[in-house]
Amino acid sequence: MSRLHRICSAAAVIAATALLAGACTGQSGGQAGDDPNKDVTINFWHGWSQPNELKAINGDIAAFEKAHPNIHVHVVPNVNDDKINQALRTGGSDSPDVISSFTTDNVGKFCSSGALVDLGPFLKKSGIDPQKTFPKPMLDYTAYQGTRCTLPLLGDAYGLYYNKDAFKAAGITAPPRTMSEFKADAVKLTRPQGDSYTQLGFMPDFHGYESTPAHYVAQWSPTYFDAQGRSQTAKDPAFANMFTFQKDLVNSLGGYAKLERYRSTFGDEFGAKNPFHTGQVAMAVDGEWRLGMAKDAGVKFPIGVAPLPVPDDQANTYGKGYITGTIVGVAAHSAKQNAAWELVRFLTTDTSAVVDFANAIHNVPSTFAALRSPNLTVDPNFRTFLDIAQNPHSNTTPASPNGGQYQVTLQDFAYSYESGRATDLQAGLRGVDQQVDRDIAQTK
Repeated sequence: MSRLHRICSAAAVIAATALLAGACTGQSGGQAGDDPNKDVTINFWHGWSQPNELKAINGDIAAFEKAHPNIHVHVVPNVNDDKINQALRTGGSDSPDVISSFTTDNVGKFCSSGALVDLGPFLKKSGIDPQKTFPKPMLDYTAYQGTRCTLPLLGDAYGLYYNKDAFKAAGITAPPRTMSEFKADAVKLTRPQGDSYTQLGFMPDFHGYESTPAHYVAQWSPTYFDAQGRSQTAKDPAFANMFTFQKDLVNSLGGYAKLERYRSTFGDEFGAKNPFHTGQVAMAVDGEWRLGMAKDAGVKFPIGVAPLPVPDDQANTYGKGYITGTIVGVAAHSAKQNAAWELVRFLTTDTSAVVDFANAIHNVPSTFAALRSPNLTVDPNFRTFLDIAQNPHSNTTPASPNGGQYQVTLQDFAYSYESGRATDLQAGLRGVDQQVDRDIAQTK
């Protein structure tokens, strides 16, 4: 399972948001006076737990310790955000000096509360230009209001998976590049059978695993907040255009009720019976991890991967997609911040370390140098995700002081709108903005 997907269900986002609302009251700055050349042990907490993941991260740490023989790293693996937030709040000799989290939604809270230190001075001291080192979406989700309290440590990119045999049978010769082509192909690939289907071109419902509002609307390049931090879903036409397209696609493929009945027959998203694996859907939105999962599931048909289609009036931006990933930072309470920074710098900017880790766990490298490294193990399908990560139009969901609550609010409205419980799109989006603004105001 992708590390991202251990926390990205709606329930997990809500839980993470509730947790962060009362956590993280560290004090940043003023503790970076340690000598990183002295013999020292630092604590590194992270969430990886699978054998291949642990082998990979431990390999990078061993390489770091070899390059920095005076800095010893005590690793605590398989730590969830609950424990991380508690430790950042309380401190203590056993608490982490360096943390890694799978939840980019936490960055706004980490930065605004001072739980993690501003890495800007460390980057400057080390001569690292973030804009020249990391893709823009990864820079966007590792900072909040000018404070860069985290750095990216591998990433995830979303693209369009398609069944090449189904495409051939339907007479489709290439993956869709625009939303109108996407709709036409989804309809052409759909084979109704009474109240169900023998094959669905695409599952457009917002409960359809990765077809979430955030992943859809990324193709319209949205602006979630204005310069003052106020929610913009009713003012930016990207959101209304996305909802209008999705609603039309739902209706064109048989309607919400029929699609939901069919969705109830799907297997687990991360199991062998994922509906794309079984051929129940011919196209799917997913991340780079699906390649390995499909191979493990023994999928028989040839798989194609392409960027998600873009709106017809943004055809020149084709190739973009939604980006997210893992973050890493230095605890504000740490008395060993300079030594801790050396580990963060190595893990996030050493090209060999980033490439080795990406190769081992099949995630997207998080630096330009690693993305272009000849040592990166790639095939044509995986190359698609590398290209999406480097596309200047790719984007992510922005940091917020109360985590991902604004995404939950938007997603809740999305469920109501697609099901027909909410019928006035603009009124609903205005309601989203009002709720998001109220929620954020309560955190200040």
